[in-house]
Amino acid sequence: MVLCGRCEADLAAAPRVIEPGPPGVDLAVAASPFDGVARSVVHGLKYARRLALADVAADAMLRALPDHERAAVVVPVPAGSWRWRWRGFDPAEEIAIAIAVATGMPMSSCLRRAGGRRQVGRPRSERLSGPPAVRATAKTPREALLVDDVWTTGATLSACARALRKGGCRRVVALTLARTV
Repeated sequence: MVLCGRCEADLAAAPRVIEPGPPGVDLAVAASPFDGVARSVVHGLKYARRLALADVAADAMLRALPDHERAAVVVPVPAGSWRWRWRGFDPAEEIAIAIAVATGMPMSSCLRRAGGRRQVGRPRSERLSGPPAVRATAKTPREALLVDDVWTTGATLSACARALRKGGCRRVVALTLARTV
């Protein structure tokens, strides 16, 4: 068991967030606000390298996702290459893999960050005015389920959606574990 029973129940009971999404995203879904257990799961995965929490995040995210949105290709939001080297893994990719395995949905790591500043710790105005540079490095799917751990301002999700749409994607649904308020 990765989480205690109480934490599992708290995460399952968290109010999901469903909104139209940031520019370029047709629908954005978060399994929970970014607090309590969801915050602990994100921090445990990203900073404590507890990779088993990717499965916990995926389960919560799939419970929040409307059933009719499961026909897309799973696309992880890419980490910066220096971030990947530092961690040795990409949290969004680990969650995306868990979602693909749990559902049988195909997955495509078709996006790459092409530089840009780290988003964590930046003020909202800086995040929105200087989003990360993202580009498609492989064929983009017609419909994408864009997966990330946290949805803050939506700048990163929008940058990814732009790259997907530039490659021919027609529908982008963002799915995250948590949404900052």
